Amino acid sequence: MPNLKIHHIGYLVKKIDAAILSFQKIGYETVQDTVYDDIRKVNICFLQKDGYRIELVAPVSEDSIVYGLLKKYKNCPYHICYETDDFDEDYRSLTSGGFTAIDAPTPAPALQGRDVVFLTSPSMGMIELIRQPDGSS
Repeated sequence: MPNLKIHHIGYLVKKIDAAILSFQKIGYETVQDTVYDDIRKVNICFLQKDGYRIELVAPVSEDSIVYGLLKKYKNCPYHICYETDDFDEDYRSLTSGGFTAIDAPTPAPALQGRDVVFLTSPSMGMIELIRQPDGSS
């Protein structure tokens, strides 16, 4: 069984600057400036409150990987990201246990180039798996 630790909750937004201001009004603090992810064609900003970290994700074009989700669901949480110290083994375990990878593991610019992969489960929805910063697996 994978040993996963919650890293953040991904929150899909249409306008990242407006969303940042709204979250700040309820006590969130920006913990990282907005970063452009050219692989996924999104702007990303991390905020935190009471020990909880959220990732605001805003598509920058219609060919962004999340553009269709935003059109369908509007502004909303849409994934939980889990950090693992054994990325490759946990990825194999999840995919052999019923999760389907919706992309290949790729570096995430907003996470200092650490590998991430998105997976789905029919009974759970979407999750993200992230490699530990010092993990080499």
